[in-house]
Amino acid sequence: MSRVAPTRAELLRSRRLLTRVERGAGLLRRKREALVRQLFPLAGPAAEARRVIAASASAAYQAELAALAIHDEGGVDATGWPARELAVEIEVARVWGVVVPRLGELPRLDRGLAARATAPVPTGPALFEAANRFERFAADLLAATARELEVRSLGQALSRTSRQLHTLEQRVAPDLRDRVAQVARSLDEREREEHTRLRQLRRRRRA
Repeated sequence: MSRVAPTRAELLRSRRLLTRVERGAGLLRRKREALVRQLFPLAGPAAEARRVIAASASAAYQAELAALAIHDEGGVDATGWPARELAVEIEVARVWGVVVPRLGELPRLDRGLAARATAPVPTGPALFEAANRFERFAADLLAATARELEVRSLGQALSRTSRQLHTLEQRVAPDLRDRVAQVARSLDEREREEHTRLRQLRRRRRA
């Protein structure tokens, strides 16, 4: 800790700064607790969503391999038409000032043969199954993305808040307490020296 001037003004300034730091640490502790309360219920569903995605992806690619074995690559590519656009609304929520993106109502992705503009006979059950599996996979990805966005934003905010709190509690506040103690000791010593000097002056005058 750097040396500071042992004055009353410095003592008051350091005490005021220490009070603000302690209040800030208290706010950060409450913010961290609020973020944990928001994040904890989402952790389990997010982990389950990853498991669902892995299983859905495995089933989709297995169905695609089966379709490729029967219809080759050109036949499989043809089932991807007509192309379509998917629009998803992103909503913004705030938790203790932290921006948390959330997806709005998710679109329905599964389609039938008529919606894909494919004839049942040329398509065949293998292609139909592969298309169904990939549409289900895409729906699972969107559902997981909604949770993942929220979990990631809250997790990053929690990590940042924890670092800030640690800095205030372990570095800034102890340094300020040391500074207050140092200045107070210096002022006490100066006051004792002043009293001693005054007593000596009185004795000399009496003598």
